[in-house]
Amino acid sequence: MKNEKTMGDPARASGSVAAGTSAESFDATATCRRMLLKLGASAFAAGALGVPLVGRAQGNGLAVGSATGDVPTTGGKVVKLVPSHDTVRVGQMEPGVPAAVTIQSGDTVWYDGTWTNWGNEAKYGMTFKEREPIRKKYPNGAFSLIGPVVVDGAQPGDLIECRMLKMRPIDWGWNSAPSGVGALPHDFKPYLRYLKFNDERTSASFVPGVDIPLRPFQAYLGTQPPGDAPVSANLAGGYGGNLDCAVLSVGTSVFLPVQVAGGRVWTGGSMAASGEGNVDQTSIESAFEEMRIQYVLHKQAALKVPMAETPDAWVGFGFADTLDNALVACLRQMIGWLSSATGIEPVDCYGIFSVAGSFRVTQYADQTGTVYATIPPKGIHCLLSKRVFTAEMLQRISTYTRS
Repeated sequence: MKNEKTMGDPARASGSVAAGTSAESFDATATCRRMLLKLGASAFAAGALGVPLVGRAQGNGLAVGSATGDVPTTGGKVVKLVPSHDTVRVGQMEPGVPAAVTIQSGDTVWYDGTWTNWGNEAKYGMTFKEREPIRKKYPNGAFSLIGPVVVDGAQPGDLIECRMLKMRPIDWGWNSAPSGVGALPHDFKPYLRYLKFNDERTSASFVPGVDIPLRPFQAYLGTQPPGDAPVSANLAGGYGGNLDCAVLSVGTSVFLPVQVAGGRVWTGGSMAASGEGNVDQTSIESAFEEMRIQYVLHKQAALKVPMAETPDAWVGFGFADTLDNALVACLRQMIGWLSSATGIEPVDCYGIFSVAGSFRVTQYADQTGTVYATIPPKGIHCLLSKRVFTAEMLQRISTYTRS
């Protein structure tokens, strides 16, 4: 979910806001922008953050499961993590809270459910009017982030591989668009549609005659950035964060640079499906009955930006103030990654992306009437099929990613 933005008491920016708490209205866009400056994200300040997402070759022992099913766990223990008011923060990562769980490299975290947006207060059948007071309690975003997961031995300069093994949605979700957001911010009145899923959690009936295949993913996945200030879940950066990409589903690996001891991984924004572009600013917003992520630590890795990989393609991202700048940022990051990983000359990598890359819109946010904003508002992702590489080259890329 990109844009069901909220208002609330700025004094509560350092913690979740309890249900029923009154809050004054304020514009949190400035707060988000100040936080960006504190993080020192030069690419954000330039309006052209490019975050490449690449990762694990299919031959590295992690099989591909069904869209909502599970992938076999390889090694390590399974550690249970239950969502609660102690393990969930709404709309932000908080640096000062204790670990929800501490694990070893190779362990799998069994999330015994995730929460709907706004601290699990979103309920099936609520009217738009009933939801408004709930949205306004959370100044930094809607996502219910669960964590942090601490990986023992993780230090800045390392890389945590997040293997997405299983994501099974609950039996319902919704799609909505407040006024002033989306690609068409003024064309429609506020929109809200609830969807029921089939028993197998493989499809949702949108309107009579239209069934949407489900492909669950986590919109938010990030390590804790350095510093003492909470970090809004509206942001993306070198730590990951609000990537909100529909292709990062079961069978995907996401690589996150470690920036503080233990990594402190947070995740949230459980989506049942999304179109690329996310044009009305929401996916099928939902929650998961169960989710499993295996965390593998790679020491002193070469990669300093978030990366991921689907079973079929390497994927790169760029975020910026315009789609033009987002595409350029994405392309430059991907050229640099591919050249470093393979030894291919950058100009030849440029040509490879021209003849074999597929550049797609991740998000299109035209935010003209919302109280706070996704930053940066435009996103592009590039898919580069693995089929263009020999087995030897794929192995070289995989080795570089983990080295």
